[in-house]
Amino acid sequence: MTSLILLVFGITAVAAMPIAHALLTAALAAAATSDRVPLDLIVQQMVAQVQSFPLIAIPFFMLTGSLMMGGKLGESLIGVLSALIGRFHGGPAQVGVMSSTIFGGVSGSAVADASAIGSLLIPWQKRIGYPPAFSAATLAAAATIDILIPPSIPMILFALSSNTSVGALFTAGILPGFLMCFGFMFACWWVGKRRNFPRETAPLDWSKFRSQLAYASPALVLPVLIIVFLRFGIATPTEVSVLSTLYAGVVSAVIYRDLGWKRLHHAVVEAGLSTGVVLLVIMASAAIGWLLTFDRMPDGIVGWAKDNLSSPWMVILMMNLLMLVCGMFIDLPAAVLLLTPVFVPLANAIGMDLVQLGIMMTVNLAIGLYTPPVGTTLFITSAVAKVKVGETVKELGPFYLVAFGVLAIVSYVPALIFK
Repeated sequence: MTSLILLVFGITAVAAMPIAHALLTAALAAAATSDRVPLDLIVQQMVAQVQSFPLIAIPFFMLTGSLMMGGKLGESLIGVLSALIGRFHGGPAQVGVMSSTIFGGVSGSAVADASAIGSLLIPWQKRIGYPPAFSAATLAAAATIDILIPPSIPMILFALSSNTSVGALFTAGILPGFLMCFGFMFACWWVGKRRNFPRETAPLDWSKFRSQLAYASPALVLPVLIIVFLRFGIATPTEVSVLSTLYAGVVSAVIYRDLGWKRLHHAVVEAGLSTGVVLLVIMASAAIGWLLTFDRMPDGIVGWAKDNLSSPWMVILMMNLLMLVCGMFIDLPAAVLLLTPVFVPLANAIGMDLVQLGIMMTVNLAIGLYTPPVGTTLFITSAVAKVKVGETVKELGPFYLVAFGVLAIVSYVPALIFK
């Protein structure tokens, strides 16, 4: 059954069928050719997977991101960061990294980050003389910080599949997220200095900066509030998602006064469509995951690893390599839901904490978002910058080095994973 699933999924994915549909086709093909699995059981597994309270957080975090970054607040945030760090080497590119890090504390979606921040920053960077391909590469990589800084939609999906605490995963993602942020900022500084990219030369007007900072403070406060509420158990992740949406709506309507019915309607529709895509992937992945478990595929992988890999570090290396390859070809939500049931028994067998596994998987699959051939943020930022994907990939070298360094840390230094 496992071989048939992999064969059908591979053929449909290569044929450019949407991932959710490819997964469903593979599940139905396996069930239809087996006399041990009734089709109605597949439907039950699909429906049961989305009957989960934590999943309510996904549409609300997406809606929060749309409300916060779709109006004046996003522009004011970028203005503050430009005034603060725009005069350093690679400063305009560092603004993109910092914006993504702050936006990561709002939406939890790398795709939303790449679209929102990219549409604001890439045209500005092109106007001041930045190479479009480098701008696209910076934001394609930086957008993935979104899924490390809480809230994180992939972490919610991992928690759902592994029965791990969402709050523990959110807390554990903070340090790797900041490491990625500082590493990407250093890469921007190094490339900017070596290639003498343009930067701000006017001295900082502190009075103007203070007024900009006060104006943008609601965007800076929300990520802190989310972390505090989760860290001290004031509210569950689902409750925090609802509160953050309420906060974003009140701030946009009362303070910035740019939340009309048209923008609210657009934000709700956008969040609804994005949530629908994610839920369909969850349902399809649930069917595949149940079939693979029924066919004892995870047990087979654990047995093979015990027989052929002599130490835990080699098992971790194997998991990393498999995740990196899967991340290059499969959308992130589907990859999380497919790989988690396979790797959880393997992690338990070598004594790896499941929170560490969740962070390791998130970092791994985040790299896949800006790696060809199916890099979602890579394609989005390249389209916004109007450059070929190959040109963007050529500029990603320093960012890959940083990302692999952070991956090595979270894989082999578990003491740094705070829970």
